[in-house]
Formats: sequence, structure tokens, C-alpha cells
Amino acid sequence: MNTVVNNTHEDEDGIDLMLMFAKVLGKWPWILLSLIFCLGVAYTYIRYQTPIYLISAKLLVNDDKKGGGLPDGSAMLGDLSGLLGVKSTVDNEVQILKTRFLMEQVVRDMNLNITYYQRGNVKDVEQYKSPFSVNLIVPADSIRKAKIDLTLLHNGKLSLSSDDIDTVISFDKPINIRRMGTFTISRNPGQSFKDQKYGFTIVSIDEKVGSLMSDLNVAVNNKLVTIIDLTINHPIPKKGEDILNKLIQKYVESNLKDKNEIADSTIKFIKNRLAYISSELGDLEGDIQGFKQKNNLADMTEQSKLLVQNTTQFVSQLANTETQLSILNSLQSYLNDDSKRVLPSSLLPSDLVFTSLIEKYNTLLLERDRRLLGVTETNPQIVNLDQQIANLRKDMLANLASTKNALTITKNSLTKQMNSAESEVKKVPETERNYLNLARQQQIKQELYIYLMQKSEETAISKTSTISNSKTIDPPKSEFSPFSPKRSIIILIGLVVGLLLPVSTIIILDFLNTRINTKEDVTRATSVPILGEISHNEEPDNLVIANSSRSAIAEQFRAMRTNLSFYLNDSSEKVILLTSSISGEGKSFVAINLGNILAVAGKRVLLMELDLRKPGLSPKLSIPNNLGFTNFIINKEVKSSDIIKNLAFQENLFILTSGPIPPNPTEMLLNPRTKQLFEELKSQFDYIIIDAPPIGVVTDAQLLDTYSDICLYLVRQKYTSKTQLNIVNDLSLNKKMKKLGIVVNDIQATGSYGYGYGYGYGYGYGYGYGSYGLTDNKSKSIWKRLFKK
Repeated sequence: MNTVVNNTHEDEDGIDLMLMFAKVLGKWPWILLSLIFCLGVAYTYIRYQTPIYLISAKLLVNDDKKGGGLPDGSAMLGDLSGLLGVKSTVDNEVQILKTRFLMEQVVRDMNLNITYYQRGNVKDVEQYKSPFSVNLIVPADSIRKAKIDLTLLHNGKLSLSSDDIDTVISFDKPINIRRMGTFTISRNPGQSFKDQKYGFTIVSIDEKVGSLMSDLNVAVNNKLVTIIDLTINHPIPKKGEDILNKLIQKYVESNLKDKNEIADSTIKFIKNRLAYISSELGDLEGDIQGFKQKNNLADMTEQSKLLVQNTTQFVSQLANTETQLSILNSLQSYLNDDSKRVLPSSLLPSDLVFTSLIEKYNTLLLERDRRLLGVTETNPQIVNLDQQIANLRKDMLANLASTKNALTITKNSLTKQMNSAESEVKKVPETERNYLNLARQQQIKQELYIYLMQKSEETAISKTSTISNSKTIDPPKSEFSPFSPKRSIIILIGLVVGLLLPVSTIIILDFLNTRINTKEDVTRATSVPILGEISHNEEPDNLVIANSSRSAIAEQFRAMRTNLSFYLNDSSEKVILLTSSISGEGKSFVAINLGNILAVAGKRVLLMELDLRKPGLSPKLSIPNNLGFTNFIINKEVKSSDIIKNLAFQENLFILTSGPIPPNPTEMLLNPRTKQLFEELKSQFDYIIIDAPPIGVVTDAQLLDTYSDICLYLVRQKYTSKTQLNIVNDLSLNKKMKKLGIVVNDIQATGSYGYGYGYGYGYGYGYGYGSYGLTDNKSKSIWKRLFKK
């Protein structure tokens, strides 16, 4: 049993889908129109949208952590890279390339805050090579973005127009515009205006930098290698390539500047020390020379020479120690200076800890200087860097103090040994002893001077061999085709929207529609058969059936007459009851024309106006309603022949009006004289058509079912609610009516009802006889008929 039910539901779902599909297809003109419109919008967007190209480049970076990378030119001269005290990682270099400082330099060097364009009828086209150039002499304090149109006049002058200015100027003549500044316009050699209109925009440096930064992307796509990928979006491929090239150039220059700054600091420190040591050494040499001349010394004795040779090793060690102490004192004095300067590096190669601290200190100082270009000293990042620099300064001073203590102990030990050796020197004459002291001091100064000279040469060589820690392995190059707008995707979106928009609208409107709109709305709600389908009457006259009428509605009423013959197959069955859910669904209209079509067939037909609350037949037929059904019920002297009137337009058609409206319509229908009246009328007429009140409002129609043989339930397209069909179901399932049939009235020629079967049947059938005298249906234009659907 469940299987049967499930299959039934599946069949109903399939039917619903087919009906929905049919509804959508029935609106194909609107779908086609929507599709054409959306595709047109997509094409217009593509046509007038500025294309954006993707420009990409690759940099190979020397990463000290990962190793590999670029070969250093200084490798040929030995490992001198440590002299500069700078180490790099690929992640640090990515962050450097993303700094606003670099992009700001690019904008200033290339004057990117000034954009040139050629004016067009629909849109302006940006140009890289323009026949003129704008030179901003004195920019305003706060530049407001302004667009200025420029036209070359016949007299060689320029016409400038914008929201703030409308004037004529000459080339190379300064002009001042409020909130823009003072600038001149120069003519570029080799470029021609070609009678075209141009223009330019000026924005602030910060605004242009922000715009370019949003279009720039710097990333390391593969963490296993030290290659940085740079991309930028720009509408002009060549200009985008030049911007990326300039950015790489500024990055390399900044990298070399950092390295050279440390080298210069080291060289400056060594030169100052060399000048001081050279002065002291010169003084000592002068003292020695004067001592020899004063004491007439040409040479020392063999004993003095032997003592000098024996003490040479102590003198050399002591000189080296004093040299390092001198360097430490200088560095300590350098560090005690509160000014933030980079420190000379690798002056103490044996102290790896101190060398590492100097490298970190210099790196933080360079990072601080770079960040200060965009922020103030109160910025949290700068404050954090200052704290780190101060901590490193303390660590280095502590390290220097510790190293000085160790060297002082070494010096004291060497001095003790020297004192022991000097006790032997005391045995030689005083003159030679004094000479030995001067010679020892000279040797110490010479050792220090030679050491500093060596470091100076090493640093100078390292500086001249310094290269950038990156290399462009893939220069900036634009893609062949623009990545935006994406033509295929936009066309696809236009196609999808053009289809989905009308289809979804149709489905939503159908879902929200609570009125009967199609034949399937009726057949799905009830199993009561449809006996007739009447199209919309466009004529003002309620009587659409004439003896010779071959209109569409006439054929529909003939079809309904035929259907009734299958239900009223007994000659005694002749009473037809017309009712509906609510007022206004066309009971009187159907009653008049159904009666007329039966009368045309030679049958005697009576129209009974038994809607005692709101009579509808007599007003439509313009017949007086002063004597009728209520008079017959109330006054027993009134006979049925007194209240029956013949209609002038049809000899076989008669009417029994309702008469004066009574205060108790229901009781009037329950009066015994009602039954008597029907028995008399059945003997006089072939058909009796009762125009009853709406059964959804009052119960009069159910009372009249006692005298009827069939009930025609009127529903009206786009008027009757779908929920009101529950009344029909209730009447049918509970057997409240003997025979029940539905008549669909006022079907609009929209193509939605019946889908070529319901209304299309009667309508098409009527038009099938067009060549045989069909003249009352007005022809419509193809366009009107098309969009009526």
C-alpha cells in the first residue's frame, strides 16, 4: 500500500515539475528578452571597462639562514662579508619590498601622482606617453584630486577646464590652482596632439602610493627556495613594467646604501684612529732621532741588542694587548654617546659574541631609520625598537667591560714579565736604557698603526666589492592578455543571470500566486470534472451569443452545451444550477449565454433569477424586476405565467426574475410554493437555468440543489482563490450536490492557462472557422500577441 502511495507522490512531483517547466517555456519571449538584455549589459561592461594587466617579476635573494643564493663578489678576496655586519633573510626582504618608503620613492621619481589621459566620447583612456608633461613646481599642502581637461587651440595655446578653473595658458607658463599648487605644462618633443583632446589628474603622493600598494603583491610562493615573486596590476603594460623595474632599482639601491653606511662608519672610525696613532708615532720617531743626535749614538752595544731581541716577544704581545684596549676604549666612548649611529664592525674579530651584538645593533638601527620615514618617534613600533637598541647597547657595554677586564689582566701579566726583563736592562748604561724604552714605545705604536691600516684596507676592499643581496632573475613582464575584466566569466554571468532572473521570477510569482491561473490549478485541487472553459469577453455587451455568431466564446458555449448533454442524458433532467464561491465570478454572464445557446438549438429555456440577495440577471438584460419569484411565493394569487417574461432577442428564451428583495431569502426558498413552481416550470420548458447566490457565502445554492439535476460551479481565472476550491471538494466528497461540474470563466489570452489545451481548445476551435464568417474577433499584431504571453 505504501509503495502505491509513494509512486503516486513521485508521479505528482514529476507532473508538477513538467507543469513548472511548461510555465517557464510559456514565457519564452520574456526569457529571450532578459537574456539579450543581460548579455548586452555584459558586453557593454567588457567593452567600456578598462582592461587591467598583470605584470610579474622574480628576485633571487641571498638568504644567510637558508644558504645558497647569490655568489658574493667579495668571496674572491676572502670572507669579508662579515665586515659589513648585515645578514639577510628572504622574509625580511619581502617586508622591505612592501614598505611605503620604497613605493614613495618610485612615485616621486616617476611623477606617478600625475596621470595623463586621452578624452573619448564614452570613456577616457589613460596614456603613458603623452604629447605634454605637467611639472609640479610648488604642490599644495593638501592636494585634492582634480581632473583637468586640456585642448590645444589653433593659436598654439592651451585651454584648461575643470570644476575650479576655465582658462587659457601658454606652454611653460606657471599657473596656480587652488588646492593643487603651481605647475607648468611642457610640450614633449616628438609627440603630436593630432587634434585630439587630452587631460590629466593630480593626486597627492600618499594617495597614489596607497593605490599602488594595494595593487602590489610581494610573496614567497615556495618556502624551499629564496625567490621572491612580485606582481602589480596596471591598465598600461609598459607603465606597469617600468614601475616594477623602478621599485626593484630602489630596493637594490637601499640595500647597497645600508651596507655602505656600515662600511663608511667603520672606515671613518679607523681613519680617525690612524690619524691619532700616526701623530703619536711621529712624535716618538722625532724623540728617538733627537735622543741619538744628542747622545751621539750610532748603534747600541751587543748587550743592548741582545736584550732587545730577548724582550721582542713581550713587547709584541704587550703592543697587541694595548692595541685592543685602545680599540675597546674608543668603542666604549662611541657607545656612551647617546646619538644613534651604526657601529664599526669586525674590529674585534676574536670576540664573536661582541661581533654578533654589533650586527644586531646595526640591523635594528637601519630598521628604525627606515620605519621613521613613515611614522613618528612616538609610534609603538619605534618605541619598541628604541627599547631593543637600548638593551643591546647595555649588553655591548657590559661585554666591553668584561673584555677590558680580561685584557687588563693580560696586560698586567705582560707588564710584570717586562719588568723582569727590564731589571736586566738596568745593568746596561743609562743612555742605552733610555733608548730601549723609546724603541719599545715605537714598536707598540707601529703594531697598532699596521693593524689599523690592515683593517682600513680590508673594509675599503669589501666596500668596493659590495653587491646587492638580490638579483633579478625574471625581469618585469606583462601578461599578453588582461586578467580583468574576465570576458568569459562575465559573459557566463550575463548568460546565467539572463536565464535565472526571469525563470526565478516566474517560479516565485507562481509560488506566491494564490489565485487560479491555469487549468492544472483546478485539476490538482479537485477531481470534479471541468465541463466548460469560457474566455475573456472583450465586448461591453453581456450577450455574446447570437444566431449566427461563430466567435471563440460562442464555440466555447457550444462545447459546454455538448458536455452537458452527456450529463443530462434523461429528458426529465433539465434543471441546471449555477453557483460559485464568491460574488463576481460570472454566474449571470454564463447563465445568459448558456441559456441563449440552448435556445438557439430550438429548446425552450427559462432563466431563473434566484439570487434573492443581489439579483444579477435582470440588470444585465435591462428587464424590470418589480414582479417575480418573491411575489409568487408571498401572493398565492400570482401564477407562474404572470412572472415569466419572454426575451426579445430570442423567442425560445424566457426569464423569471427574482422580484423585490425579501428580508428572509432562505425562508423564501424553503416555502412549499417553490416546489410547486418548479414542478410547473419543468412541464413548460426543456431547460431551466438557475442563477443562485455564491455557495461560499450563503447556503441558498444547497437548498436549490433539491430541484436541480446538475450544478455548474463557476471559477474565474486570476480571481477565484485556490483555497476556495476546497468548497468544491467538500460538495463532491460529501455528496452535497447530485452532479457537480466546474466551469472556468474569464480566461485571459496569456498562454498560461491550459498551455494549448484548455482555453486553447475553444479559442483555436473558434478561429478554425475564420474563413467562414468569423468577424467579431479583432486581429492583433504579432508583437502584441507575442508579449501577451
